Amino acid sequence: MGDPKKPKNKYSRPSHLWQAKRIEDEKKLIESYGLKNKKEVWRSVSFLSKLKQQAKRLIASSTKQGEIEGKLLLDKLIRLNLVGKDAKIEDVLDIGVEAVFDRRLQTQVFKLGLARTPTQARQFIIHRHITIDGETVTVPSYMVKIKEEAHISFRENSKLKDEEHPERVVVKKEKSKEVKVKKGVRDRAEKQPFKKALAEKKVGEEKKKEVKKEEKTPEKESLVKVEGKKEEPKKEEKTEQKEENVEEKKEEKPKEEKK
Repeated sequence: MGDPKKPKNKYSRPSHLWQAKRIEDEKKLIESYGLKNKKEVWRSVSFLSKLKQQAKRLIASSTKQGEIEGKLLLDKLIRLNLVGKDAKIEDVLDIGVEAVFDRRLQTQVFKLGLARTPTQARQFIIHRHITIDGETVTVPSYMVKIKEEAHISFRENSKLKDEEHPERVVVKKEKSKEVKVKKGVRDRAEKQPFKKALAEKKVGEEKKKEVKKEEKTPEKESLVKVEGKKEEPKKEEKTEQKEENVEEKKEEKPKEEKK
């Protein structure tokens, strides 16, 4: 029989790995659709690129075989709800990557309300809780057809079938309204909880400084007033001494004249 062949990759890596715009787009897709890694993104992108290449080849051909292949391609895409019923081969080139991700079983389970988040939907599928028309499916990337959408449900023996199950109940978190004290300190503390203690110390020190400043200002005013009161009697004493000296000089002059 010979040695078994190595399985080929179902995706092609990007030619340039370090493109900032592409990396940001891939991160957004992973977060919004709850994907495991970038391989799942590349797999769907390569699937879409193959469809577009096939469509371009069929648009250029003018043979009967090309017409037959074009109809088969459109029928396949209509069943997957990637294209409308009245679509043409040219419309295949307008399909986006988001449309492919929307047809995954993972996103369909989340949209039907069977899971709270896309990541939880992935967990339910892998743990054999989800069935399509009575058959368990453990592949989150399974492309769901239009006819199969109504038959997606939990397994009969699954405990998650109960809507009041704690994993299915949506808990609404109430945002606590806190008074913001100095944006540069409190905002950083909210983002980095391990720095809350330092932020509170800084706020406390700044408050103490403000209190000290307020206490110092009335003391200065009182000192100025006290100093003003002390200076007034000193001036009066000097004027009295001058007057006495002048009177003594006047008394001395007539005595000298008499002699």
